[in-house]
Amino acid sequence: MRIFIVMALACLSACSFFPSRKAPSSDPTEIIVTGAPAGSSVFLDGVPTGQAAVLNDHPQILNVTAGAHKVEIHLGEKVVYQEDTFVEPGGHRTVRVLSGLNR
Repeated sequence: MRIFIVMALACLSACSFFPSRKAPSSDPTEIIVTGAPAGSSVFLDGVPTGQAAVLNDHPQILNVTAGAHKVEIHLGEKVVYQEDTFVEPGGHRTVRVLSGLNR
């Protein structure tokens, strides 16, 4: 019986030896686009995501995967703004569209 108790304690103490894995972040990873001109379209990594907000100060929130992304603002067939950005997992990155400026 004594051996059983010693073995049980050894097994239980070994469980706390290994570090626990970090739980994945529950926060969404987002790119927030502000300042896009009315009537323009927002593209993310070459894929259209829809019309920009009607008001220039109304942000458009894009749920994305973590990593590098290219945000483009199209007005008709013309690219009026583009920016390369990187978002950490669970992070938020704001892209402020600057009129007539390309990055």
